[in-house]
Amino acid sequence: MKEEMPKVGLGVVLINKEGKVLIGKRTGSHAQKYSIPGGRLKFGETFEHGAIREIKEETSLDIKNPKVIGVTNNLETYKSERLHYISAILLVTEYTGELKIMEPDKCKEWLWVDPKNLPEPHFDASRLGIKCYLNGTCYEGIKEKTES
Repeated sequence: MKEEMPKVGLGVVLINKEGKVLIGKRTGSHAQKYSIPGGRLKFGETFEHGAIREIKEETSLDIKNPKVIGVTNNLETYKSERLHYISAILLVTEYTGELKIMEPDKCKEWLWVDPKNLPEPHFDASRLGIKCYLNGTCYEGIKEKTES
């Protein structure tokens, strides 16, 4: 039997001038959960180029200078949906264009929200990525009980 391996995702913490983060209400994958924009990394693609591509595809915005700030191990999604992703989280504070819903089959609305007061239910990679941003840490794991 072939061993399955986690896939690589991207999440973009896009911050506006008021310090709010862009959050979408999902309708496709991770249905009915809120999440930062993002998606899958394509073969041969850098994290930065993947973030630029995903933001353009999902929002029509052009982002500048995306910076990798963290990584998440999306185990809540694995436990609930049997999909295991490791996500690179990128921070963006520079962008141009008009925010639009470009993929209505995947996202029904975009909201600018206080990163310290996220809407629920929230996708684990998004919540953990925003936690990395707020805490200045590169990894925020899900705390699991360990045996002593």
